[in-house]
Amino acid sequence: MTLDFTPTTFDELDPERRPSFRLALVPVLAVVVFLGVGSAVLGLDPHVPLLWSIVATGAFGTYLGYSWDDLYDGIANGLLMGLQAILIIFTIYALIATWVDAGTIPAMMYYGLELLTPTVFLPTAAVLAAVVAFAIGSSWTTVGTLGVAFVGIGAGLGVPGPMTVGAVISGAYAGDKQSPLSDTTNLAAGVTNTPLYDHIRRMRTGTVVAFGIALVIFAVLGLQASGAVPTDDVAEIQSALAGTYDVSVLVFLPLVATFALALRGYPALPTLVAGTIAGVFTSMLLQGTGFVPAWEVFLNGTEPGTGSELVDDLLETGGLTGSAWTITVVVAALVLGGLLEKTGVLAVLAHRLSQGVTSSGSLVAGTGLSAMAINALTAQQYMSIVLPGMTLRSLYEEFSMDSDELSRAVEAAGTPTGALIPWHAGGVFMATATGVPTLSYAPYYLFGILSPLVLFAMAATGFDIPTTHRSEQPQTAD
Repeated sequence: MTLDFTPTTFDELDPERRPSFRLALVPVLAVVVFLGVGSAVLGLDPHVPLLWSIVATGAFGTYLGYSWDDLYDGIANGLLMGLQAILIIFTIYALIATWVDAGTIPAMMYYGLELLTPTVFLPTAAVLAAVVAFAIGSSWTTVGTLGVAFVGIGAGLGVPGPMTVGAVISGAYAGDKQSPLSDTTNLAAGVTNTPLYDHIRRMRTGTVVAFGIALVIFAVLGLQASGAVPTDDVAEIQSALAGTYDVSVLVFLPLVATFALALRGYPALPTLVAGTIAGVFTSMLLQGTGFVPAWEVFLNGTEPGTGSELVDDLLETGGLTGSAWTITVVVAALVLGGLLEKTGVLAVLAHRLSQGVTSSGSLVAGTGLSAMAINALTAQQYMSIVLPGMTLRSLYEEFSMDSDELSRAVEAAGTPTGALIPWHAGGVFMATATGVPTLSYAPYYLFGILSPLVLFAMAATGFDIPTTHRSEQPQTAD
């Protein structure tokens, strides 16, 4: 993946317009207050508090001396960084609708209900998601395809939806982090000047520990949910599916085509478009859908009439037009992130962080915290990798630490945690693709919680991190 936009570092900021650390905290606190009060207290959708935050940050930029053209450049750059995420969200919405109409997702649910039990379901779902994400290099594609089917299977087995989604997302991100095909894995290696496989090897220990702990917890949760299998519910779901869709093995053609292209190294977006088109033609050939109705499903989604309210709710989709709510949240969050970057707020915060570092452990921990903070402020994972990866590179050299230590820190704490944030592109996508709100699945998204915690534990103990100290402290600038 090639990025045409490079964020501005602290040293590249115009000194006359560069905010002090205290001043840089003003728009950050405004964002926190607006999102907290607007969403948590007033119960507003995130669009409104995000708009308040955008206006406040734009006014802050004007106060610093930035013109409208300058601020607009920041907005455009923020959208550029998240453009791939926006296009993937559009495509995934259409893909899910066409795969439902083609019988692909219904068939996955049908056979999954025969093969799985509540006891093994959660760890099995996590492992399968990890294997698929590793093979194709995309956590989003994994959740948007297999994840949707697993939600239906889990519902039939009596497993709560938030647990299912947490297990699937945990596996998807764990596999993605070890995949040489992953865009974020390649990005973390690229911006830190780290050979790709050195980066993957350095991440392996923390990923295995975090995912291993998550699997143990999922196994325990599975035992707690392992009461009598609701055979009547399973039979009802399977009967409704078989009575509405052709559930032969041929309906898996869109799945096979999509994963085959991904395995051959094709980028995520064209792969998903191909999978969507395959879904449309499978619907026409095997389900008897007409040409025009099949493409109307692509646009407007599905409203199945299977005779089972549970199945209808699980398989109802919005299609391409159903992505509007999600896309508008992501666009607003990206605009805010672009303004925070353009006004120098993010660079000043990252620079201040570097001044408080005294040891290799505190440097790694600080890098992880900065990646998580940037994730929350910019709402997209690329910035959480690129900005600290570029800003702190020289500091790692000062501590005589290899670049793979930096690449591990930004990705272990940055990429997986995005799906925990309700207004983040990852969090919004996972919630809308699976139908489970971000804050509902978040307690069960164990890998996203454990990945940064394992990194911080390694930083505190020095495990797998070289022990070095800073010879001189830089002067602290206000």
